[in-house]
Amino acid sequence: MPSDMSTSSKRQPASGIDEKAGDYGNHDKTRWLGNKTFHTGVCISSWIIISNSTILFNKWLIDSRGFHFPILLTCWHLFFATLATQILARTTKLLDSRKKISMSAGVYARAILPISIFYSISLVTSNMAYLYLSIPFIQILKTTAPAVMLFVAWAAGTANPTFATILNIFWVIGGVMLASSGEIQFSLIGFLYQMGGIVSESIRLIMIQLLLSNDGLKMDPLVGLYYFAPACCLMNFLIALPTNEILNISWQAVQDVGVGLLFLNALIAFMLNIASVCLIGQTSGLVMTLTGILKNILLVVVSVMIWNTQITFVQVVGYTIALAGLVYYSLGYEQLVKASKAGLTWTSNLLSGRAVHGTSSICLKTRRVIVTALLMAGLISLSPRLWRYHKYEELRI
Repeated sequence: MPSDMSTSSKRQPASGIDEKAGDYGNHDKTRWLGNKTFHTGVCISSWIIISNSTILFNKWLIDSRGFHFPILLTCWHLFFATLATQILARTTKLLDSRKKISMSAGVYARAILPISIFYSISLVTSNMAYLYLSIPFIQILKTTAPAVMLFVAWAAGTANPTFATILNIFWVIGGVMLASSGEIQFSLIGFLYQMGGIVSESIRLIMIQLLLSNDGLKMDPLVGLYYFAPACCLMNFLIALPTNEILNISWQAVQDVGVGLLFLNALIAFMLNIASVCLIGQTSGLVMTLTGILKNILLVVVSVMIWNTQITFVQVVGYTIALAGLVYYSLGYEQLVKASKAGLTWTSNLLSGRAVHGTSSICLKTRRVIVTALLMAGLISLSPRLWRYHKYEELRI
């Protein structure tokens, strides 16, 4: 008996945990990792689809559909967001984090209203640009946002860029200038509107840092919309008063576009804020940066296919240079190397059929499902366009 007892005690793991329990623990951990991977993939895919759909929908309504009321369209989005956030605050827990914010009338007047002015200007000018510029060129101009942001931060005294950072910024600006020189349908008015939107957005972000974040009033996109949407809606309406939009808008113009389409447009724009909250909660800053770059590239490709926008070789080279500089500026050399290694490892495991976490194939199956779904969605969305192009070529011949 003593020998049996000593033998059995030697067979016990050093940790004192049963081997079967350890197997179950590893299985649960792998299942958790698989679920987390799936949720992250859903959040990234949803944000890319909704964000690009919002931009494409706005461009289509304002330019192709003939609803030439960009200021009032933005005002409608903010009015819808005001109602939606008020309803969600009373019926769900999505905006419960607002209860942690000490918002008073003084804080609202001192911080929210000034920020709302530049938020409103940013939205209006960005929508006005759709009347004059193509989406690919707008996305090219948006790559200058970090440079503008850095300049505004330096002017406000919140940033002190190094010489290397300044060289990196000039690299991005050089790429944008090269791409702009190759733009066939260049519009100075549209260029000024878009750059005005970028400058206003940069000022807004710096003001959030100075007036809100430093006081501990941090807000996620949905809570921020809860506070900013009412003020921005009013300001957009005031901006529209001296323009021709108030005089030319009519119920007939709304019916020509369709009440249902306008409602869907506002709903998608609002869903973008919810997708942003999901993305921020599920990913890191590195993933968000890479996701944003991927989103912009996909947006350029899809918009070219929808509107047959002519892209010159000079623009492709300039945009590539600007994107390379933007990636380096956003990530830095060390993060870029880590991201490259992680991407190569992920691709190798996906192609070779190996799972990254443990011996289970849950994560592997999740990744394959996501990749397959994205490929199928791309083929489904592109097939009608390619078929129409094929028929057009046949008729032309």
